[in-house]
Amino acid sequence: MNYHSNIGRHTAVVGLQWGDEGKGKIVDVLTAEHDVIVRYNGGANAGHTVVVEGQRYALHLIPSGILYPHKMCVIGNGVVVDPERLLEEIDSLRSRSIAVGDNLRISDRAHVVMPYHKEQDAALEDYLASTTANASGSLAIGTTRRGIGPAYADKVCRSTAIRMGDLLDPAYLRERLRVICKLRTNELRAMGVSTAPLDADALAERFGALGVRLRPHIVDSVYELHGAAALGRTILFEGANACLLDIDHGTYPYVTSSNCSTAGIHSGTGIPGSTIGRVLGIMKAYSTRVGAGPFPTELNNEIGSTIRERGREYGTTTGRPRRCGWLDLVAVKYSAMVCGATGIACTLFDVLSGFDELRICTKYRLADGSLSDRFIPDARRLEGASPVYETFDGWSESVAEAGSRSALPDAAKRYLARIEEVVGIPIEMVGIGPERSQTLVAQ
Repeated sequence: MNYHSNIGRHTAVVGLQWGDEGKGKIVDVLTAEHDVIVRYNGGANAGHTVVVEGQRYALHLIPSGILYPHKMCVIGNGVVVDPERLLEEIDSLRSRSIAVGDNLRISDRAHVVMPYHKEQDAALEDYLASTTANASGSLAIGTTRRGIGPAYADKVCRSTAIRMGDLLDPAYLRERLRVICKLRTNELRAMGVSTAPLDADALAERFGALGVRLRPHIVDSVYELHGAAALGRTILFEGANACLLDIDHGTYPYVTSSNCSTAGIHSGTGIPGSTIGRVLGIMKAYSTRVGAGPFPTELNNEIGSTIRERGREYGTTTGRPRRCGWLDLVAVKYSAMVCGATGIACTLFDVLSGFDELRICTKYRLADGSLSDRFIPDARRLEGASPVYETFDGWSESVAEAGSRSALPDAAKRYLARIEEVVGIPIEMVGIGPERSQTLVAQ
């Protein structure tokens, strides 16, 4: 294989904030010009929403490119897969006449989220919420309780992990679960969960049956992706969650359990980073966050509530109301730097129409009174930072029908221009509504 022929041919889509930036819509738009779409991290805690001709599709594990029937969609080895949720998603799509067959491939190396992972996740959150507090309050992370963290923990522990390929070998699966279930039962009881002994044979039967249904999709995804690239096909990498939730580069410990920045692409797919020539960073025109953790520009007032309602800021996965605030460009610029973003897609821009005044955070005032334009990827230290804002005139006109960026109101154009100036990279797309067609693309 000639790797040099693939250098710079592929595209990555990554969130530049705390998730929920509208990556699903942008992936859906970009799918038209790519051949293969691959998820490289996260699990069913992700929620990517796509709206096509008034039909809304909520995707959690399957790549957003699935709405194009002739594109290959791959769930990479860096994803943790809940097989039951995945099959529910497949069945739901098929019931809406979306083809899911040979166009979906699942890595045999992707790790499996088991029922006991969800119990562990919930038990730990409850324990931290009820018994552990500091000056900032509870130490609970605010997870989706989908078992993602415990599944990744087992991946690192190795001896207690189950992979998708294991579901295809009933005897091996049963043997491993008999050991794992004894350990998990004791751990859950130690965490205060009143549980009967986990039944290894029942779990082996249940997940073996899931393996039978998923067998046609389970492959060695690394060879699949390299094979596709060798044939000249272009790959679109779909990140779940976002850079500020990255396990290494986010607001630790209030982060997710995977590398959801572009750092996760190589390890989560087996494709070298040198093959990616375009990194499109996705950001909302304002900021949101779900769960616990510092949020310097949060608005606990009527403006924040208005943004929430206009933007339908409720979790795709959990339905939880999202915390809303002004745009934090200190955070966005940091994420763009870490991810190597070459361009920006600014989504939900239409939500800002109708405000008399808008604000953008371009610096932080630190606890010692000094100013800084550096983001602080440490939750404890970031709690002490307050935003320093620049104020902009708002615009009353709707932007939902604009045919180009030049057709936007002057105040809206100034807002976008300031984003480009501060972050230092161009805005390639602007989302002006939920529909696939409501996307302004730079010419």
